[in-house]
Amino acid sequence: MIRLFDFVFASLGLVMGLPVLLLLLLVGLFDTGSPVFRQERVGRNKKPFTLIKFRTMRKDTASVASHLANADAITPFGRFLRRTKLDELPQLWNVLKGEMSLVGPRPCLFNQQDLINERERRGVLSARPGITGLAQVNDIDMSTPRLLAETDQKMLENLTVGAYFRYILMTVAGKGAGDRVPGRD
Repeated sequence: MIRLFDFVFASLGLVMGLPVLLLLLLVGLFDTGSPVFRQERVGRNKKPFTLIKFRTMRKDTASVASHLANADAITPFGRFLRRTKLDELPQLWNVLKGEMSLVGPRPCLFNQQDLINERERRGVLSARPGITGLAQVNDIDMSTPRLLAETDQKMLENLTVGAYFRYILMTVAGKGAGDRVPGRD
């Protein structure tokens, strides 16, 4: 049932959001010269997939988790995208393809071994990663791997259709800070 909701809402979001996506793409082109960011992430059952987002940092920024990134790498437009969570919109394509869900554990990088180990122990990696979830709406990020994995596990064990919609609505309403970069977000 949730996969059906993911497919329908991702399709509608991409079609109805196309003018916004194109506008953000154009502004991002002037901001960084390369508005779309692609990065290999840990997917369901540890299968790699390429996550796509709008770029919020300079092109030459090191590929590390947000909490380890240099705050000065974020562009002014990137701060706006992060604050409004609009940088996440291209991930609707990942949802449509079945690599992600709207709700699930945020996909980490393969170099975040502590988080991968914690999630593996708790069975979290058997789920599709998501754009938002319980951890995100409670400001829990990847800087606390154990707490994040515990929260992801709790969310997955209690994920109902009602909770699915609640996490989405809380995210749209502005609850949660998203992936923080120390010093700027």
